[in-house]
Amino acid sequence: MSPPIAPVGWSRWLVPPAALSIHLSIGQAYAWSVFKPPLEDALGLSGTQSALPFQLGIVMLGLSAAFGGTLVERRGPRWAMTVALVCFSSGFLLSALGAATGQFWLIVFGYGFVGGIGLGIGYISPVSTLIKWFPDRPGMATGIAIMGFGGGALIASPWSAQMLESFGSDTSGIALAFLVHGLSYAVFMLLGVLLVRVPRPRAEERADGRATAPAGPRVSARQALRTPQFWLLWVVLCTNVTAGIGILEKAAPMITDFFADTSTPVSATAAAGFVALLSAANMAGRIGWSSTSDLIGRKNIYRVYLGAGVLMYALIAVAGSSSKPLFVLCALVILSFYGGGFATIPAYLKDLFGTYQVGAIHGRLLTAWSTAGVLGPLIVNWIADRQEEAGKHGAELYGTSLLIMMGLLVIGFAANELVRPVHPSHHLDAATPEKGAPDVRRHQQSESA
Repeated sequence: MSPPIAPVGWSRWLVPPAALSIHLSIGQAYAWSVFKPPLEDALGLSGTQSALPFQLGIVMLGLSAAFGGTLVERRGPRWAMTVALVCFSSGFLLSALGAATGQFWLIVFGYGFVGGIGLGIGYISPVSTLIKWFPDRPGMATGIAIMGFGGGALIASPWSAQMLESFGSDTSGIALAFLVHGLSYAVFMLLGVLLVRVPRPRAEERADGRATAPAGPRVSARQALRTPQFWLLWVVLCTNVTAGIGILEKAAPMITDFFADTSTPVSATAAAGFVALLSAANMAGRIGWSSTSDLIGRKNIYRVYLGAGVLMYALIAVAGSSSKPLFVLCALVILSFYGGGFATIPAYLKDLFGTYQVGAIHGRLLTAWSTAGVLGPLIVNWIADRQEEAGKHGAELYGTSLLIMMGLLVIGFAANELVRPVHPSHHLDAATPEKGAPDVRRHQQSESA
C-alpha cells in the first residue's frame, strides 16, 4: 500500500480532518473510567484490576509507536491508518467476547494488547505528514490532529454512559456496548484512510538536477537516541503524562470520592459529565497550548505546563475537597497541560532534530507514555486501595498521590531547563538520502506517461 501523493492543487487543509477521524476514534481510551465501575460490579474487580486494560493499552501504545515508527515513516500514513483501524476495532470485538463470557483476561488482551497496538500506530500515523504539510506552523498542525485524541472521550464518555444505561451494566450490556464501539469506530476511521495524502516535494531543484536539502537540523532516529536532548524530553513527557493520566484514568471515581461526605455528592451521571469536561480541556489544551508554542517557543510552554501544574495539584491537595468549583477548575487546567504536552512534543522534536525521521523519533519517545501509563494509574489506584483498607475515605484516599505528582512535575521542570540545541556532530550530511521515503519522481513520471 504505497503512500498516496497529493495531486496538483490539493488543499493541505484536507489532511487534518483525515487525522482527526483516526484520533477522535482512538481517543476513546480516555473514556475508559466510565467502564470501570460496571466492570468492577459485574466481575468483582478492584480498582487496580479494572485499570489493567487501560494500562496495557497505553503500554502497547508506546511500544508499538516505538517499534513501528520507522515502518510508518517508510510505508506512509494510509498503511498506518489501516493497521490502526484493524487493531483498534478488533480489540473492541475481542473485549465484547470477553465481557459476554465473563473472561476478564480476554478484555485485557483485546482492549489492552490488540487495541493498544492500534492506539500506537494510529497515534503517530499522521504526525510526520502534518509537519511536512505545515512546516510554517508545526505546533498548530500537530495540535489540530492530536486534539482529536484528547477530545475522543468528549464523544465516547456520554455515548458509553448512555449505552450502559440502555443496554444494562451487567456483562451482556457491557459486551453489547463494546460491540457497538468496535463496529462504529471501524466505519469512522475508514474515512481517514481514504482521505489522507502526502505532499509533493517542495524542495527547489539545483542546477545539477538534485534537490536542495531542507534547512535546519537533520538527525536520524538512531542518532537521536544517542543525544541527551532525547532523554531529557523523555523525562519531560513521562512526568507530565504521569501527572495527568493518574487523574484522567480515575476521574469518575475520584470526584465521587472527594465529595462523598459533603452535602452535594456527585452522581454517576455527573461523574461521567466530569470525564467529558476533562476531555474537552484535554482537547482544547492540545490545539490552544500547542499553537501558543509557535509564538513563545517550546521550552517556555513546557515551563508553563510543569510549573503551573505543581500549583494546580497543590490547590487540589489543600482546598479541593472544600470547593467543588475549585476542584473542577484545577483538574481542567491540569488536563489542558496534559493535552498540550502531547501536542507540543512533535514540534519540539522537529525544532531539535529536524523533519527527517521525526515520526520515528516521536514513536520512540512515546515509550515515555507507556511508562507513564503504568505509573500514573498504579500510583493513584494502589494508594487509594491501601488507604481504603486502612479505613480512610473521601479525599483522604488521594492525598499521598497528589504529593507524588507534584514531585514528578518538579523533576520534569528541571529536565526541560537542561534542554539545549543538538550538537552538529549528530547531524546527517545534507546529501544523505532519506531511507524509506516514497519514490515521488517515479510516481510523477507515471502520471505524465
